[in-house]
Amino acid sequence: MPTYKIFDGKVILRIRNTICDTPEELLSTRIFHDVFKRYIESLTKSNSKLLRVFGPDKHVTEAQIDLIIDMLKLLVKLPADVVRKVSTESAVFFEDKALLNDFVEQFYNYWRSLHRLVVCESIGDRFDQRPYRTFNDTVETLMHVVRSTYRDLQENITGAHPNIYRQVSAGAEIAAIARPLPIPYPNTVYRKLNNISVTTQVLIYPPMIFETPMNKRSGVFQKVDYNPLENVQIDPKEWMCYPAKVGELLILVYFSVRFFELGFSLSNLFELANGSELDRQPDAVYMYGVPPAGPHEKGVNETIFFDDTENNLMVATIPFRDEYAYFGYLKKMILTLHNIIMLKRGRFPYHGAMFHLVLRDKGAATFLVMGDSGAGKSETLEAMRQMIRDEVEEIVIIADDMGSLDIDEQGRVIGYGTEMGAFVRLDDLQSGYAFGQIDRTIIMNPDQVNARVVLPVTKYAEVVRGYPVDFVLYANNYDVVDEGHPVIRTFASAEEALDVFRAGAVMSKGTTTTTGLVNSYFANIFGPPEYVPEQEAAAKRFFKAFFDQGLLVGELRTQLGVSGMEHAGPEVAAQALLDVILQRARQ
Repeated sequence: MPTYKIFDGKVILRIRNTICDTPEELLSTRIFHDVFKRYIESLTKSNSKLLRVFGPDKHVTEAQIDLIIDMLKLLVKLPADVVRKVSTESAVFFEDKALLNDFVEQFYNYWRSLHRLVVCESIGDRFDQRPYRTFNDTVETLMHVVRSTYRDLQENITGAHPNIYRQVSAGAEIAAIARPLPIPYPNTVYRKLNNISVTTQVLIYPPMIFETPMNKRSGVFQKVDYNPLENVQIDPKEWMCYPAKVGELLILVYFSVRFFELGFSLSNLFELANGSELDRQPDAVYMYGVPPAGPHEKGVNETIFFDDTENNLMVATIPFRDEYAYFGYLKKMILTLHNIIMLKRGRFPYHGAMFHLVLRDKGAATFLVMGDSGAGKSETLEAMRQMIRDEVEEIVIIADDMGSLDIDEQGRVIGYGTEMGAFVRLDDLQSGYAFGQIDRTIIMNPDQVNARVVLPVTKYAEVVRGYPVDFVLYANNYDVVDEGHPVIRTFASAEEALDVFRAGAVMSKGTTTTTGLVNSYFANIFGPPEYVPEQEAAAKRFFKAFFDQGLLVGELRTQLGVSGMEHAGPEVAAQALLDVILQRARQ
């Protein structure tokens, strides 16, 4: 029998076999009774007129709830007039059919207002072998049963068919096939994680809209000298695991089910590892939503990570608190772990966008645009996408926010990404692109400052392919373009370039709690600061390689932080980039 949990406007339904496939079965389930009771409680709290369906006294008893559910079981099969005769005790519910119809309508809306997750708990490989059939037999079935129950009830109440049918998502918003897997962890500190189900397939119904308690990130991620997993007590049913492919790395992200809408939003950002990819020890482990030790003490940093050099593992934890209920805490910690590992492997991690531009019969070029959040990297890329003309054959996105650089045996600088998706400000997206992709997006806090969307933008194969870099630019969002400040300013030496890139200046766009013109080391506070010596050594080596290889190294003025230039600025920057590559192609 399916088990379920309801909390904070969310529903988690765990199943191991089939799910109810008829309206009668649905109305007889315990979860239906529980959700219906909560619906009545919400009506009571708001003193809703819909409670008059029970009669003049708005105080609803358990017996009345049981009676109306029994009536609904008849009503889903029979017209209202027949039900009224068959069940004389139900006559009170039909005194005002219009009111009863509204009552059912609002219950349907109440159910749909809940964030809904279905977890198909696989035993062995039973669910994994044919995931589409699994989702079809469970999640799709649930959606059709809920929708048909609602429609049968309304048609039997009104005695009429609607003229317009709206196929809204009425089942689950998110579904996952998951099972415990024997991840080859080095010791018992880590092996306790193997009791947590690992996600092997995900089904989402975008567009999805989530409201989270926080819409900004604050503070830094701090290195500690102890393994935070040692004292974490784990209830496996309270956790899920999303095994993320972060570039070429495998990072197992464990998240509290109370954060499931954030955890599964990773599916629009990082490719899901599966099969033999999970037969090895991961490069990092991240637990998002661990039980807090107590009230948050002022001045104590709880967003922490540990470098387990003995076991060659990075570990990170963030407590379950509303102040951390923001997707940025998930994504940015993952990228912090990525950056540390890349530095330890001799690569140069960058905070920026990288894309490969293919010209029709005129060659190709790869651009790396570094800059902090809100500098205009993604916005310039989206503007470039909108400007594809006859001479541009293709734009391949390698990285939208972060990646790493390597130097191959030929001395070439090779660029890699981390994500196949983007986490960008809704306001800064080009409107045409935003609406063109709306059916694939996850939207967070759309009515607030720093509203964000998570959407896929490229293929994982392009993220890890490795492209030789031709242009390295710093995104300057605060300078106004004029005669003395061209859109693209080139640097004459590695030292001159390092001064600008190292300063990491940006006009804050409100994506964190900072405001005004701020600086961060290499525009990347996720470096992190404990690894500045390694970052500095890598920067000097790679910037020397930029100039040794004859790359164009400069500064790109996006004007994204200039009032009134939020859209025009990135468009001008995109046009300048296109002009530069066309000019080089003609040489």
